[in-house]
Amino acid sequence: MDGIDKDKMPKTAWREASDDVPSNPLHNPTIGEIIARRSRRDALKGMLGVTAMSAMVSPAALFAGKAQAQATGSFDFPELEAKVTADHRVAEGYDAKVLIRWGDPIVPGAPAFDPMNQSAEAQEQQFGYNNDFIGFLPLPQGSDNADHGLLTVNHEYTNEELMFPNYTEDTAETVDIEMAAHGITVVEVMKDGEGGQWTYKPESDFNRRISARSTEIDVSGPAAGHDRLKTSVDATGTKVIGTINNCAGGTTPWGTSLHAEENFHGYFGGELPEGHREAANYERYGIPGEWYSWHLFQPRFNLAEEPNEANRFGWMVEVDPYDPESTPVKRTALGRFKHEGADIAIGDNGSVTVYMGDDQRFDYLYRFVASGTFNPDNRAANMNLLDEGTLSVARFNEDGTVDWLPLVFGEGPLTSANGFESQADVLIETRHAADLLGATPMDRPEDVEHNPQTGRVYVMLTNNSRREPGDENVANPRAENEHGHIIELATGGDYTKAKDEWSILVLCGDPQNPDHKAVWGPATSDNGWFGDPDNCAIDNRGRLWIATDGNSDADTGRADGLWALETEGELRASGRHFYAVPAGAELCGPYFTPDDNSLFVAVQHPADDGDEWSEFGRDSTFEDPSTRWPDFDDNMPPRPSVVSIVKRDGGPIG
Repeated sequence: MDGIDKDKMPKTAWREASDDVPSNPLHNPTIGEIIARRSRRDALKGMLGVTAMSAMVSPAALFAGKAQAQATGSFDFPELEAKVTADHRVAEGYDAKVLIRWGDPIVPGAPAFDPMNQSAEAQEQQFGYNNDFIGFLPLPQGSDNADHGLLTVNHEYTNEELMFPNYTEDTAETVDIEMAAHGITVVEVMKDGEGGQWTYKPESDFNRRISARSTEIDVSGPAAGHDRLKTSVDATGTKVIGTINNCAGGTTPWGTSLHAEENFHGYFGGELPEGHREAANYERYGIPGEWYSWHLFQPRFNLAEEPNEANRFGWMVEVDPYDPESTPVKRTALGRFKHEGADIAIGDNGSVTVYMGDDQRFDYLYRFVASGTFNPDNRAANMNLLDEGTLSVARFNEDGTVDWLPLVFGEGPLTSANGFESQADVLIETRHAADLLGATPMDRPEDVEHNPQTGRVYVMLTNNSRREPGDENVANPRAENEHGHIIELATGGDYTKAKDEWSILVLCGDPQNPDHKAVWGPATSDNGWFGDPDNCAIDNRGRLWIATDGNSDADTGRADGLWALETEGELRASGRHFYAVPAGAELCGPYFTPDDNSLFVAVQHPADDGDEWSEFGRDSTFEDPSTRWPDFDDNMPPRPSVVSIVKRDGGPIG
């Protein structure tokens, strides 16, 4: 990429710089005039008028009323101060304890973590790196037990400069370890009744590691077996070794977990053979990204040697945590893109809808509706529900509605005239198909979660600094949108309709800074606002919680963390700060137990971006990190970890 030297940047900074280069050539709907028309028409229409209000009213003026707010919100906890520190912090009255860390042994016979003597074999028996999505599935299976269960955890990527002593460049050995540290962990956890704290069971028969290095994964759905998925080592196009860049995900009502393959493009290098049919397809996904050196040591990641391998990534992976002998499955019916999250909404009639974002600037929001229906009394009948159905992409309209446009071979432009010969082609080139249908280019759609109590769906738009003035659209109304926003869809509880309503809940950023054009609810304090919404969770009382990725001392004067956000009443859109990660980290995967008495969060890449923290002011390395969280031991590097949070005197969180 022009102007970006990856050899002089930490992995996360390089990753974010890479993502800042859009691969969508169609992000050009110049519709400022539509926004103006909508502003004049909808300024007084309440929920749908919030976008217009942001253009017509000073954000500082909206913020100024917070001191007069008298209404009682749905959250009741002392707000945490927003700042950056070396340790994690939680609101007063709560305990936040590290449950499991990178390198902790999780299978019988696994060696203890030794950061100075790592190996791929050891890593595949230990908890992986950069934990992201967390899912909790109760034990015994089918129960609503809130004190004992299985955690399924993604391991998105690796920070070599923080992982390895004296790191300068990759070797065959470090690549093997990196691949082993990617993937998914399943681990049994339980609450200690005496102290109310969580522990994990390292000898559990349920525990397993699914890695990018050695785990065989099946491919199912319309693209399974297609010629474009076949390689020299898999002539069937139905077996893939490993899963990579697993970001957010979801749990299913039938007791499985879904794991997104997000920035898969960054793992491929080399050049396609001249004239290869995948050239345009790969360009649309940013392949090759060459974030890693894997292609120098693993031929399958070298496009010159295995030109089809990249088509075998970018899918949603389903895992059965209750069966440690089961084979994970890539569900191709859910499309191929940079998946972020998979939220399943069950309708009153048993319909199954999956909401997903494509996490890149100017890419799209998707929805999959299964052909079959959920049967709560027959788990086996549900296990392949995600293999057949209709994938659609969102187009946001100026009248406050959103159309779901089906990506179906043979319909509209999705024909041989545009290079599609089957539904498999549509799914392999999901982005191209969505381009042709005229989907709305979004500001990095990440996690999506539905509220089963209200039927509303919340979409996290993390940021988009590349959206230029005049390139705004109704659902993404700010140019140079550095701090992101949150959209609310109103489905009425029918998640399968062809058209929904939408509004903007929050325009993130500092409401005291008029340049941000931020809009918040009236009870938002100086600690309660945030930037860069990423993951989110709906607790079992129907309340919205937001995890962030992108706040820093240099940017917003605060660490990433978890904020509670009001969605109802007079305090709607008011934020309240609950938990903060240590310097350099981001917060991922918030997940509540069924009784809301425990909350699991994932702290990813602690100590990264040390140069952005004024108290440290230089790049972090294994030998010299900005924080040694969570061990604070000179012999231990910083370690990504899962944290459990409980109320000190018991009871529901928040």
